[in-house]
Amino acid sequence: MKEEEIKRLKDLKKFESNLYDEGNKLICGIDEAGRGPLAGPVAVGAVVMKPDSMLEWVNDSKKVTERRREILYDRIIEDSLAWSVQLVPETKIDEINILEATKYGLNLAIKDIINQLQKKPDIVIVDALREINTENIPYESIIKGDATCYSISCASILAKVTRDRLMRQRDEVYPQYGFAKNKGYGTKDHIEALKKYGPCMIHRKTFITHFI
Repeated sequence: MKEEEIKRLKDLKKFESNLYDEGNKLICGIDEAGRGPLAGPVAVGAVVMKPDSMLEWVNDSKKVTERRREILYDRIIEDSLAWSVQLVPETKIDEINILEATKYGLNLAIKDIINQLQKKPDIVIVDALREINTENIPYESIIKGDATCYSISCASILAKVTRDRLMRQRDEVYPQYGFAKNKGYGTKDHIEALKKYGPCMIHRKTFITHFI
């Protein structure tokens, strides 16, 4: 690994390093993927990384190429103590709204992590969300945490890869919308297809009222 990449990763881990220094041993990073799309679920990733983990390329998932995200997905899992990705379906999003659906997925992910570890993490660090149910685990909400905290970056990659894979599968069922390419986001081609064909089963009904 190049020296500049090592320095970048050390900077990315500064927040966690301080938490380890304060006596926290199990740090759970959490992030979501897919809050904005017109179709498909929102994915919430949670991961407890090994304290010495320093994987090349880890960054906010949006800043990592798709090929590298796929490679990192397996490496992050191998370098973790516990991990979870929860997919909250579009029906739940329509029922309770996207913010509450994301919080719902976050709680499910934390419960899964606790079950795997057979104990609670010492602290949860999450990208921007507040007023969340962390099963009484202390948490820090960090603005742009996916770009500034290693564990949150890892969680963001797990969430995005999981969701992107699902949307590629959905594209085989509903090829007219281009889900493999747009992942459900409101691109020009997607909106045109939505107007032409109407919504399919995985469209978020509360997101598409302006387009149909």
